[in-house]
Amino acid sequence: MIYLLTLFLDNKVDILYCETTMGTRRLLLISNSTLHGSGYLEHCQDNIKSFLGSDVNRVLFIPYALTDRDGYAAIARKKFESLGYKVDSIHEQPNAVDAVNNAQAIFVGGGNTFRLLKTLYDQQIVSVIKKRVLEDGVPYIGSSAGTNVATKTINTTNDMPIVYPPTFDAIGLVPFNINPHYIDADANSKHMGETREKRIQEFHEEEICSTVLALREGCMLLVEDNKATLQGVTKARLFIKGQSPTEHDPGADLSHLLK
Repeated sequence: MIYLLTLFLDNKVDILYCETTMGTRRLLLISNSTLHGSGYLEHCQDNIKSFLGSDVNRVLFIPYALTDRDGYAAIARKKFESLGYKVDSIHEQPNAVDAVNNAQAIFVGGGNTFRLLKTLYDQQIVSVIKKRVLEDGVPYIGSSAGTNVATKTINTTNDMPIVYPPTFDAIGLVPFNINPHYIDADANSKHMGETREKRIQEFHEEEICSTVLALREGCMLLVEDNKATLQGVTKARLFIKGQSPTEHDPGADLSHLLK
């Protein structure tokens, strides 16, 4: 959030631009909804319960990344109800903006990131979600595409651009990019296409400032106020332009990425 401070000194007006802290931000950004050998959100259900706690009774689900929204909502509803939370799917509500404004918590599911972001803009709720999360402290959970749209841009998604959002700028709940489902190069593979690392390097050839946090499947980032902690069962890889990638274990403090 930006505010203006006007100073009157020696008959001159100086305007200072100051950035406020976002002290109420609470995010759980998950790489993937299904981990090999487990069910839907099973690998992170304890993290979700700890994150939402007992203050939340209902979760607003946003299924825009898939076309079968009824089926998707049924899957999410079954899982969250098993954890003790009721689910309202946004596509079942008469007004998307009102649904976000009334939400106790928000969960944005995975699928195609381009479709998801386009629909968020079509429904005019990008700025509404941002306000509810950053100013009102509404908890936000994202998985895969839902994690992508929480970041600075969707330029580091793995998805094909099957539709055209008006911009690649995402909700901007964190000031960096994430690459979910990060895959390490297989030294024994005969595949000659770009590795995920190479694609992120190509992104940095165009983008000067954006950091990319690559979350392997089974990994997630917990953001509370201005603290960011890696969670899950796998490591994350951090890509900063001009530097060698670094590995980070679960429990790592990545709060510096929020600055």
